[in-house]
Amino acid sequence: MDPGGYGKGPLHGEKLDATTPVATNTRHTGPSTARTRTGASPSAVPGNQLPSYTSTMNIQFLLLLPLLGLNLAVPIERGTPNKEEPVKQEEPADTGLYYERYLREVIDVLETDGHFREKLQAADAEDIKSGKLSKELDFVSHHVRTKLDELKRQEVSRLRMLIKAKLDATMEEYGQVDHAALLKQFEHLDPQNQHTFEARDLELLIQTATKDLENYDATRHEEFKRYEMMKEHERREYLKSLDEDKRKMEEAHYEELKKKHKEHPKVNVPGSKDQLKEVWEETDGLDPNDFNAKTFFNLHDTNGDGILDEQELEALFTKELEKVYDPKNEEDDMVEMEEERLRMREHVMKNVDTNHDRLVTLEEFLKSTERKEYNEAGGWETVDEAQIYTEEELRRFEQELTAQEVALNQRAEALRKEHEDLQQRQIELDAQKKEYQQAVIQMEQKKSQQAGVPPAGPNGELKFQAEVPQVNSEKAKPEEPHPGSEVHPGPPAAAQETIQDHEPLQEQHVQEPHQ
Repeated sequence: MDPGGYGKGPLHGEKLDATTPVATNTRHTGPSTARTRTGASPSAVPGNQLPSYTSTMNIQFLLLLPLLGLNLAVPIERGTPNKEEPVKQEEPADTGLYYERYLREVIDVLETDGHFREKLQAADAEDIKSGKLSKELDFVSHHVRTKLDELKRQEVSRLRMLIKAKLDATMEEYGQVDHAALLKQFEHLDPQNQHTFEARDLELLIQTATKDLENYDATRHEEFKRYEMMKEHERREYLKSLDEDKRKMEEAHYEELKKKHKEHPKVNVPGSKDQLKEVWEETDGLDPNDFNAKTFFNLHDTNGDGILDEQELEALFTKELEKVYDPKNEEDDMVEMEEERLRMREHVMKNVDTNHDRLVTLEEFLKSTERKEYNEAGGWETVDEAQIYTEEELRRFEQELTAQEVALNQRAEALRKEHEDLQQRQIELDAQKKEYQQAVIQMEQKKSQQAGVPPAGPNGELKFQAEVPQVNSEKAKPEEPHPGSEVHPGPPAAAQETIQDHEPLQEQHVQEPHQ
């Protein structure tokens, strides 16, 4: 099972579609029920038009696009568009949220409802973040609510599998698992209601995603710090394993790479006039003397929505990053390049995005050109020039690694002993099994002898024993007739017994006269 994956279906196995009634959830649909809205069909949109990009922009940008720093921004190519080729839609960036797929699917379903889309167009960032927009869920079509119910059941099923996988991975002994209690640790849905998607679910989903995305940049910086400390820790441990001569050679090579990495053209401050004019000239192919901020904004507003999102901003930093980082060079670390890109975006957003909605409007962009910092000709301090961690932080990090190594060794030793105990137990069980088998064979032999049946072997085959003939006395043996004598048949057996019984009496009568 993939822990990041989704469950195969609803919790109770029911399959919902557009025609499935929901008898257990009676919702107030309000005045909008007087209008027939399919929600999923493009024909339901006024003017028979597909939803505009602006109508879907608010939630997508406010909740998803802040994490586009994960993607590599590419230079903007100004070639002649081929009208015959369909426009390729950009794949959404990975937000790093464990409920990212659920979030995207909920947004996609909500955008198919005409009423909700109209309210979304009129809502501002504060209405969305505060959860005010979630109250409009009561007025969407039944078909949309049914789809949302199914999505929530699938998400609950997925979370249950994640809980079980976690318990199995930690080898905890558990009997009856209280899923309702464990689901409370997930904040992006209402654990009290596991079957239907309500306004509370949408409110929790928006609030949780907003909070997690706001903390995401800080998390990425912390991960990068740990990456740099691990790299330095491994370098120092490697040096300890070398002799004096090799250690000196390795340290000299390391210093040479650092020096070579710093040999690059001047890096302009992101968002400064020098940086924008360089993009204007080298990327857009225009005369730097004709630079115009408004024209520049429209050129790089690639989707024409009147807003520069974070992905469009990061595309402006490509030329600056290429001055410092080259994947072909040994001295250049591409992980550091992505950290550099994130730092550049944060710098621009801090100085340009005045309302902190993680989007740059034309008005905000033009106002930033009036700032004093816009005309500063100073250079940008790259990651290798900044202090990412202190020696004290590195020392604590190495202590954590040592503690983790000790714990892993203890666990490995415990598993080794457990394995030996299991092997010894298996040997004892095999010996007991043989004893039981022999005892069963002996019991079967005794039973067969008592019943007059030949004993059976270990595989069930019959064992036959040769019969020993009985030896009679000499008197019991009949005398063999001499050659030439006549053989007369004797009397019957009963007659012989009668004769033998009377023979002694006749002898007594014969002997009495001689006395």
